[in-house]
Amino acid sequence: MEEYKTKGTCSKKIYFDVKDDKIDYVEFVGGCKGNTQGVAKLCLGRPVDEVISLLEGIECRGNTSCPDQLAQALKEYKANH
Repeated sequence: MEEYKTKGTCSKKIYFDVKDDKIDYVEFVGGCKGNTQGVAKLCLGRPVDEVISLLEGIECRGNTSCPDQLAQALKEYKANH
């Protein structure tokens, strides 16, 4: 299980797990509950690169969003694994 501390969003952390280069688990801590649960559910079973390309650059408040922060977390994960 990976933990990512978000920057610039209402959510404070994202927990996620990757198995065989696919998203196996996503949980946002904080943020808009319905939206973050929806984003998390839509990511399950998708390849990491696909999720990054779908979510990176989405803006909410400021220059980021909860989906964008998940993309950043996954990019960091890829760089370290």
